[in-house]
Amino acid sequence: MGDEERQLLEQNLQGFLLQQQAFQAQLIEVESALEEVEKTSEAYKIVGTVMVAADPKALKAELEQKREMLKIRITNLEKQEAKIKEKLAEGKKR
Repeated sequence: MGDEERQLLEQNLQGFLLQQQAFQAQLIEVESALEEVEKTSEAYKIVGTVMVAADPKALKAELEQKREMLKIRITNLEKQEAKIKEKLAEGKKR
């Protein structure tokens, strides 16, 4: 493996890690919002720059869908990260 290829893989790895951190932060926010929606009969959501009333059940469903999407993205990034780490390890062996 050449230096350029290793450098490119390391840059990709760093990009995946940054994306993963961002998705994990979003996941924490979504899970926190779900906990709050469970506790109340009134709910609001921000649309653009305006806060509007929302049906708690619909909001909960929307948040659960977003949570699942984030979990899938995190899992995919973890798989890509593992592949890149494997390629980097193989390159060091040579």
